[in-house]
Amino acid sequence: MKIYNTLTNKKEEFVPVHEGKVGIYVCGPTVYNYIHIGNARPMVVFDTVRRYFEYKGYDVNYVSNFTDVDDKIIKKAMEEGVDASEISEKFIKECEKDMHALNVKEATHHPKATEEIDGMIEMIQELIDKGYAYEKNGTVYFRTRKFNHYGQLSNKNLDDMMAGIRIAVSDEKEDAMDFVLWKPKKEGEPSWPSPWGEGRPGWHIECSVMSRKYIGDTIDIHAGGEDLIFPHHENEIAQSEACNGEKFANYWMHNGFLNIDNKKMSKSAGNFFTVREIGEKYPLQVIRFFMLSAHYRSPLNFSDTLVESAKHGLERILTAVDHLRDVLAEKQAAGAESGAAPDAMTPEDQKNVEEAKALVAKFEASMEDDFNTADAIAAIFELVKLSNVTADHGSAAYVEYLLETITKLCDILGIITEKKEEMLDEDIEALIEERQAARKAKNFVRADEIRDMLAEKGIILEDTRAGVKWKRA
Repeated sequence: MKIYNTLTNKKEEFVPVHEGKVGIYVCGPTVYNYIHIGNARPMVVFDTVRRYFEYKGYDVNYVSNFTDVDDKIIKKAMEEGVDASEISEKFIKECEKDMHALNVKEATHHPKATEEIDGMIEMIQELIDKGYAYEKNGTVYFRTRKFNHYGQLSNKNLDDMMAGIRIAVSDEKEDAMDFVLWKPKKEGEPSWPSPWGEGRPGWHIECSVMSRKYIGDTIDIHAGGEDLIFPHHENEIAQSEACNGEKFANYWMHNGFLNIDNKKMSKSAGNFFTVREIGEKYPLQVIRFFMLSAHYRSPLNFSDTLVESAKHGLERILTAVDHLRDVLAEKQAAGAESGAAPDAMTPEDQKNVEEAKALVAKFEASMEDDFNTADAIAAIFELVKLSNVTADHGSAAYVEYLLETITKLCDILGIITEKKEEMLDEDIEALIEERQAARKAKNFVRADEIRDMLAEKGIILEDTRAGVKWKRA
């Protein structure tokens, strides 16, 4: 299996730290709002990487954090006149709902920054003791120049970065490139006691602490969006290797940016969409499939045309799976009725099985070439084509083999192939009425529960000026 390593800028053969085990750390969201569609890409991509390792028999320790103390969270809390923890707790729950809707598996560990403060203080003190950090008036800084390999991940040179930067006479930093490990308390902000006074951690330190605690000094794979390469991941390397004296991560994986209609997503451009908003227009299984239809390192352009194309592609696969289930049920029922022994595969079936096995090998080869999900999906489409041509005339055993094979490969990609429970129109209308009553009573929790329940059953609600409309996904 080869993985493109951002650290070396080349594909490398994957060799785990511990045989049969894989430790993966993925930087999670800062929880101050609903996650946007760009946040969803690394969640989907690296969940798929995890699923493939599990398919290959590895014991995967998958760690993804929640940054639940940050300037953005504090700002939103002040705007709403609530405690910062209320904001973070609310949006962690909302993030978990969206991850569930995207069929992202729960992490082995989902640590929160506020629950790991003691570990951060301990690591910062270790860095001070080793001469890599210093304290000035309650702020602790990391001595960037003391770490000789700084810039190795981002291919940046400290002297080049210093060009044009000037340190003011009043600046507490020894060097303009030093970064913050701990910051002193400000009025109205959450804070914790430390040897340097009341305060809170800088952003970068949390991932170094969490990865060490939940995986070890050296992790197999560190992953995230390419926007995190500098300075976040670069600073993580410096902190962790200076403190632990070991290589921090053997492989660095970064997904490409997601653009909207070929433009960078931003609120100012009016093309900023949350997963929740997108989910009202498209089933999130379609969005997951769309994201995996391109290689993870490539930029991904989100447009209605491309998503509709992905929707039709997914429908082809799901229609084929449904047909296989129907054909298998018919053949099994016919066999039971006749009292005959189960069908054995015919020579023609065996020939087709060999062709299917070659396509499974093609799927695996694509995934093992830096997780090329686009080519892996192409292999599934070829299996679907084979199924559509041969299933009706094959034995029950052959049809069952095809069904299990396609279902298994879809599961690696996180694509759900089970049929949703069909709902009668009157049941849907009754739930919509209950939701409207809940909203009128300002019971928004129940209203959201009903929307989510309907969405899981393939019913999409649209709140319009004319009232609530619904459609089947």
